[in-house]
Amino acid sequence: MRVLVVEDEPDLRRQIHRALSEAGYSVDEAPDGEEGEYLGDTEPYDAVVLDLGLPKVDGITVLNHWRQAGRDMPVLILTARDSWNEKVAGFDAGADDYLTKPFHMEELLARVRALIRRTAGHATPILECGPVNLDTRSGKVTLDGSTVSLTAHEFKVLTYFMHHQGRVVSQTELIEHIYDQDFDRDSNTIEVFIARLRKKLAPDMIKTHRGRGYSMNPPGESS
Repeated sequence: MRVLVVEDEPDLRRQIHRALSEAGYSVDEAPDGEEGEYLGDTEPYDAVVLDLGLPKVDGITVLNHWRQAGRDMPVLILTARDSWNEKVAGFDAGADDYLTKPFHMEELLARVRALIRRTAGHATPILECGPVNLDTRSGKVTLDGSTVSLTAHEFKVLTYFMHHQGRVVSQTELIEHIYDQDFDRDSNTIEVFIARLRKKLAPDMIKTHRGRGYSMNPPGESS
């Protein structure tokens, strides 16, 4: 899953980037509203963390422009503790949640997880697909109750499939959502990750749709 962080404070931006990366997300960042708006317009994100007090273009304006352009990714806004009017303006502009500064990084991670989960139609933090469970809080993956060890990129691919079960996902979509902007993207590696996942999970859970992509379903089911 891929997240955009738009925050002008360098230290806080780095902290958020590091926390999200360690939690298994691919992360892009922008130091001002102008670059943030551009990235949100041109790149596909599963969630955005958006500060409102940004240089060049303020966060409310950025969010308004995204929504007017039909960009519907979930947005978590960051506001100063005493700026209740900013919270109201943020929600009116199309924000999905807010967090006041200062905050605990674990709360930010929990809110991002919840936004992504709800957007994909999942009510609980544990995603299930047949015998496979993925706990989005801990990053633990189990098969019939036994822990499955995955590499970072295998985990990212599986997480995207688990959030979008039963839907055909193209190779391009996978590449766009598991790599950050600066990563050297290679479509051949997607096939490698999927081959590894098939060996570690039930082999028929990830199906190939020739010319279209892949889908993940419980064993015995088809999309």
